[in-house]
Amino acid sequence: MGKIDKVIDKILRGTSDRNISFVDLCQVLHHLGFEERIKGSHHIFFKDGLLEIINLQPKDSQAKPYQVKQVRDLIIKYGLLGDEDDESI
Repeated sequence: MGKIDKVIDKILRGTSDRNISFVDLCQVLHHLGFEERIKGSHHIFFKDGLLEIINLQPKDSQAKPYQVKQVRDLIIKYGLLGDEDDESI
C-alpha cells in the first residue's frame, strides 16, 4: 500500500481528521484527478463532472478537520475510488 493509499484510508476512516497534512490532502485530490487553482492561501480544487469545488487553506502545515471531512464526503458521494476500493473499508 503506497503513501497516497494510506492517506486515503486515513481520510475515509474519519478517526484522525486533525492529523492529515495539508500537502498529503492536496496530493490525494491530485491523485483523484482534481485540478488546482491557487489564489493567495486558497487552494481551489475542481474536477469535470462534479458540481462541488473544494476550497482548502492550510492551518500551519495541517489540513483543517472540516476540510478533510468535505473531501471524504466527496469521495463517498461520487464513488471516486471505484467499487473495488470501497469494499475494503
